[in-house]
Amino acid sequence: MDSFQLEDFVAGWIGGVASVIVGYPLDTVKVFGFFKGMSFPLASIAIYNSVVFGVFSNTQRFLSQFRCGELEDGPGQSPSDVLLASMVTGVVSVGLGGPVELIKIRLQMQTQPFQEVSRGLRSRAVAAYQGPVHCIATIVRTEGLTGLYRGASAMLMRDIPGYCFYFIPYVFLREWITPEACTGPSPYAVWLAGGIAGAISWGTATPMDVVKSRIQADGVYLNKYRGVLDCISQSYRQEGFKVFFRGITVNAVRGFPMSAAMFLGYELSLKALRGDHTVRSG
Repeated sequence: MDSFQLEDFVAGWIGGVASVIVGYPLDTVKVFGFFKGMSFPLASIAIYNSVVFGVFSNTQRFLSQFRCGELEDGPGQSPSDVLLASMVTGVVSVGLGGPVELIKIRLQMQTQPFQEVSRGLRSRAVAAYQGPVHCIATIVRTEGLTGLYRGASAMLMRDIPGYCFYFIPYVFLREWITPEACTGPSPYAVWLAGGIAGAISWGTATPMDVVKSRIQADGVYLNKYRGVLDCISQSYRQEGFKVFFRGITVNAVRGFPMSAAMFLGYELSLKALRGDHTVRSG
């Protein structure tokens, strides 16, 4: 059997839609602008998660097939395969997700005041971007194509360990919760394992998420940071060590329902697409 399976991408897209609907209000709270830019992430993050789950599952199967000459599915999955697949997913996620998160954050930051000097002494709030397309065009015009990957280094340092703490706990918690007599995990096991994995992943990723978000939000009206180290240095000098854990509670709280919805949507849709009688990823 071929290790590549397209339905993982379709199921990931469905799970992505579920996670955005469940978690987006809490996501905007930590950046400002409640429901700002909702249409963009609903369309794009679903595609992003489609790639994430598709890459993870297919990479895991490829590694298992390469190592053993056959596909491993379910109990007994190699920890090294899950680890390597998670790391590959983290790298790939930056290539696609960097511009997505940049545009989302820029649109969410529209609530920041901006002084329009061309109209005399009076200032007023002016939106820098009219929408996702205008935001992309403005960034490319003013910063070049590389501007779409502002904060990519910080995102890479967030996502490689972040996806390790996302998929590894999920895979093994799901199997630990599932009784040995069962042929596959129940929807409850998927929901609980996915929620816990999401809380763990977002909690541990918070420091680099703070840095990444600050770098990506930078440049809307002013350029404050010269890079990751400069952002870390300035943030520490001005606000102390605690700044890197700002929003950790919101991240962990929102990570549970978002990831629970993500994995449950993924697993159930994958089951329907494959016509399986058990819930099983990979």
